[in-house]
Amino acid sequence: MEMAQYILQIFKHYLPIVWSWGFNTPVAIENGLKFKVQGYLHKGWVEVVYDEGYDTFRIRTLNPNGTTKKEVEDVYIDGLVEVIDGMVERCADYKKRVQKQYGFAR
Repeated sequence: MEMAQYILQIFKHYLPIVWSWGFNTPVAIENGLKFKVQGYLHKGWVEVVYDEGYDTFRIRTLNPNGTTKKEVEDVYIDGLVEVIDGMVERCADYKKRVQKQYGFAR
């Protein structure tokens, strides 16, 4: 439970990015946090688990049946939000997709 609260505190420093994921339904899990997203690259559950031995995090996106879709290990705290963003939301043509979806013209 403490680790889930810690991860949420980290997310609070990056609210615009976290909101862009469609972050919702946070659940405390053993040594981490599980939450749902509605990103461009992934819609569904994400798990963030702390590895005390290495002082890093493991991030997994999950398929609807609960199996791992994509996993990144050895993520340091200062890269946590950036790595999740790359797994959930940000893609090569991100600006173009956002402009098209919301009707922004440049």
